[in-house]
Amino acid sequence: MVATRPPMHLSGHCVCPSDPQFVEEKGIRAEDLVIGALESAFQECDEVIGRELEASGQVGGCTALVAVSLQGKLYVANAGDSRAILVRKDEVRPLSSEFTPETERQRIQQLAFVYPELLAGEFTRLEFPRRLKGDDLGQKVLFRDHHMRGWSYKCVEKSDLKYPLIHGQGRQARLLGTLAVSRGLGDHQLRVLDTNIQLKPFLLSVPQVTVLDVDQLELQEEDVVVMATDGLWDVLSNEQVARLVRSFLPGNREDPHRFSELAQRLIHSTQGKDDGPTGDGQVSYDDISVFVIPLHSQGQRSGGH
Repeated sequence: MVATRPPMHLSGHCVCPSDPQFVEEKGIRAEDLVIGALESAFQECDEVIGRELEASGQVGGCTALVAVSLQGKLYVANAGDSRAILVRKDEVRPLSSEFTPETERQRIQQLAFVYPELLAGEFTRLEFPRRLKGDDLGQKVLFRDHHMRGWSYKCVEKSDLKYPLIHGQGRQARLLGTLAVSRGLGDHQLRVLDTNIQLKPFLLSVPQVTVLDVDQLELQEEDVVVMATDGLWDVLSNEQVARLVRSFLPGNREDPHRFSELAQRLIHSTQGKDDGPTGDGQVSYDDISVFVIPLHSQGQRSGGH
């Protein structure tokens, strides 16, 4: 990790005199090792969860959002629909992207194209603006497939009337009519209702990793990272969360528990109170986890450790 370029062999042994040159040509940096470690850790964790669930006869799954501070950089790894944002005095920066059936439509459709047996003849991989009906047969309607970002027209066949692989819009979008996320851990035994169709082949455990160079920021005392599950973001936007952060922290600088208190306040603001940041009494009925992490001390301490 401290080397400018990672060695070809972990032991440092040089089999080929040109190994350092090959590594340099590939542009492999120390941060690539951290990204790779996080990606491998998620994959390994998912495999462990699968074995434990099978051994115990239990079922279940979850999304995962991880932040690692290392050598002056913050690595945020996300698999699912949780979210992390950076909040500063004059900036709100997303540090993750949500993975839903809609955002990963092309990947999911392509998997069904390559392995059509995964749908067991019960679903169509094609996307239509709405669920097709018998009266649509023979008509030319809008559709998109795995290779398409845009839309085109096709003549409706009988196979197109099957339930769509991805159905619904926005928060209501579902994968195989079941899951609202397309990445996560677990759910190895999850099947579509009343079928033997597994969802796991479509559910990736690999995270997307975002790197924030903390050492390049002129950090202020109120600069924080907010990490939360989707229950918070269903009700509050990034900007609304940022406004609450900026209104709370400056007036509570002497409180040693202010960051955990801010996290509690964020959760409270999703409970439909008229004095909340939305002002319209929106309520989240989901379970919510929130972390508020100050970056100021991280920047001061980084120094390569």
